[in-house]
Amino acid sequence: MRISCFLSAQFDPSASAVDGIDGVLAQAVAAEAAGFHAVYLGHHYLARSAFVQPVPLAGYLAHATSRVRIGFGVLLAPLLNPIALAEDLAALDVLSRGRLTVGIGAGYRKRETAAFGVAWDDRLRRLREYVPTLRALWNGETVDLAGTWGEVPNASLALRPVQPGGPPLWIGAFAEPAIRRAARLDAPWLIGPKGNDEELARLLGVYRAVLAEHGFDLDREYPMSREAYLGDSYPAAVAAVRPHLQRQYAGYKSWDDAQSLDLDRYLAEDCLVGSADEIVAKLRRWETELGITEVSLRHQFVGAGQDEAMEQLARFGAEVIPRVSAPATVGEVSR
Repeated sequence: MRISCFLSAQFDPSASAVDGIDGVLAQAVAAEAAGFHAVYLGHHYLARSAFVQPVPLAGYLAHATSRVRIGFGVLLAPLLNPIALAEDLAALDVLSRGRLTVGIGAGYRKRETAAFGVAWDDRLRRLREYVPTLRALWNGETVDLAGTWGEVPNASLALRPVQPGGPPLWIGAFAEPAIRRAARLDAPWLIGPKGNDEELARLLGVYRAVLAEHGFDLDREYPMSREAYLGDSYPAAVAAVRPHLQRQYAGYKSWDDAQSLDLDRYLAEDCLVGSADEIVAKLRRWETELGITEVSLRHQFVGAGQDEAMEQLARFGAEVIPRVSAPATVGEVSR
C-alpha cells in the first residue's frame, strides 16, 4: 500500500502567507524524504482562510521536489474552462517531469458556482463532459468541442503531457450517484474522508458492479483520503487531534454531513488515529478487505502548528510507511 499526504495550504488571514507557504514547502520536502508516495492539494475560492490556489502551488512544489508525486484532492474542474484546464495540467505534468495526479470533483459550495456563472446542476454535466475532453486532448486528438463554457472547432494541444495519455484522472465523490458516475467514466473513485468499513465495502461494491457492467477493468487504483494522527496510544492520539478536528469541521458550513458529525464515532471508525500498531493494522485491513491501494493522510488541521505537522510526517515515515510498504506479517491485520 502507498501512503500519501494532504497539504493544507490555507492560513489565518492575519498571518503571513509567505511564512505559510514556506511551511507547506517544508512539509512537501519532508514528505518526500520520509517516503510518502504523493502530496495532494485542495481547491476552493472565496474561502474564509487565506487559500493558496493549487495549480500555481503545484508548480512551485514540483520545482522543490524530485520524486514525490503531486496532485489534487480535489480540483473543482467544473468551475474552470476545459481548454485552460487541459493546457494548465499538461504544463504541470511537464514541470513535474510526469509526476502529476489529477483528482477532480463537482464541489459542494453554491457560492463558488455562482461566482463563476455555473448553474448548480451544470457542474455535474461539465464533470461528465470534461473527463473525455481532457483525455482526448492529452492523447493528441483533434476534437470539436462545445458546452456551456464555450465552443471551439478542431481543438488540439501542441503541448503534450509527459505521462502517456496524460495525468491519471480520479473523481472524488461521496454520494452513491456520484460514485456510479465515476465508474461510468472509467475513472478511479477517490474516496473522501468519511465512511466506516461497512459503508465503504457497500459503496465499493456499487462502484465495482458499475465498472463490470460497462466492461471496465476492476484492476485499478483505489485511492482514499483520511484524517490521521499517530500517537503513543489511541487515547493519546485522540486527545491531541480531537480539538483540531472539532474546530475544522465546525468551519464546513456548506457541507451538511459535517454539521451532524458524531466526532467520537468518526475518530474511532473513519479516521486513521492511534498507535503505530493500530494504524498499521487498519491500513492492512483496508488493503486486504477493501482493496485500497493508496491512502492520503491529512496531518495538519485548522489551528495546528507547523512543528506538529512536521513531527507527524516524520513519525509516519519512521513507524508506519516501512511496515505497510513491505508484505504483511502475522497479526498485522487482526489487531
